Amino acid sequence: MTDSLRVAMIGHAFMGNAHSHAWRTAPHFFDLPLRPEMAVVVGRDADRAAEAASRLGWAESADDWHSVVTRDDIDLVDICTPGDTHAEIAIAALAAGKHVLCEKPLANTVAEAEQMTSAAADARSRGVHAMVGFTYRRVPAIGLARQLVADGRIGDIRHVRAQYLQDWIADPEAPLSWRLDKSKAGSGALGDIGAHVIDLTQHITGDRIVEVSGRLETFVKERPYAAASTAGTLGGGGTSTERGPVTVDDAASFLATFASGAMGVFEATRFATGRKNAIRIEINGSKGSLAFDFEDMNVLEFFDAANPAEEAGFRRIIVTEPGHPYVGAWWPAGHGLGYEHGFTHQVVDLVTAIGAGTDPSPTFADGLQVQRVLAAVETSSDTRTWQEISS
Repeated sequence: MTDSLRVAMIGHAFMGNAHSHAWRTAPHFFDLPLRPEMAVVVGRDADRAAEAASRLGWAESADDWHSVVTRDDIDLVDICTPGDTHAEIAIAALAAGKHVLCEKPLANTVAEAEQMTSAAADARSRGVHAMVGFTYRRVPAIGLARQLVADGRIGDIRHVRAQYLQDWIADPEAPLSWRLDKSKAGSGALGDIGAHVIDLTQHITGDRIVEVSGRLETFVKERPYAAASTAGTLGGGGTSTERGPVTVDDAASFLATFASGAMGVFEATRFATGRKNAIRIEINGSKGSLAFDFEDMNVLEFFDAANPAEEAGFRRIIVTEPGHPYVGAWWPAGHGLGYEHGFTHQVVDLVTAIGAGTDPSPTFADGLQVQRVLAAVETSSDTRTWQEISS
């Protein structure tokens, strides 16, 4: 590697930690066309940003993203902030000629996502690229699933089942955080985790959701405010005696129709007691089926309908061989990967695309399509009607 890619990261909480690990790690395991440099991390509080820079490995810190995204010594802006800030930061960075990586969901509204996609299209004409961070695409087992579908191993797809199950706010006394505030998060379980399985199923199948019928529910209508000194990364730590309203959904479920005619059933909840990060996807086709659960992330289950009845059943593929997606750069065969590796693979794919002058995937246009599905599910829940997804 010779040329550098100087990165500014906006935000340094949960996602900022994960992204920092990826920027540090990627060039040590993968041969990249550009050398990432962790130039500056930005936070609202100067002291906390400085501490994050020291802890996470950034060369410097700042507390004003507006000035950072226009700096001549910055090539890429990595957005790890709540959804209500994505559009403003991304559009400003693209206008300043910076490549952009933006956490999912792309925005809080379809209108914002459309503006971001338009800005990305304009920037592309100037050789500037943008990607939305649907990181679970980079799990090796997901990559293998996509390959098997593309190779026709399960035939014509008929059924898609997808769940994302967590339980971190199942306790009604768990405190309020920005993720429970619609003005900041856009939506609750639907956008926070449902967006992932929407993207994953479309990515694996190569198909697009065109129609939905959904329902959203908020089980706990108000919660205690988090004590500022003990607030945690996701749901917060200590609580105060005052309470505030929960303005997002706790759970979402919806039926979907894909462009091919395949049927889909989706569920996203943060109230599935006992489930910590269960992303479960099963795809049934005319020649076989695939099944995946992120809580066993190094395994892909595959059923080949061509096998004789005496051999019926799914077989477990341990996705840890050098020939599997991404795996060859890591450990000897049989040694599993973890949550953090998907973020490293995301950096690898992004830097590789920028080095080649091609669009990284998923694009902002892909993120916009997911945003339209999210909006349609919400409208469907409000109106109790089926909703079509515009192309």
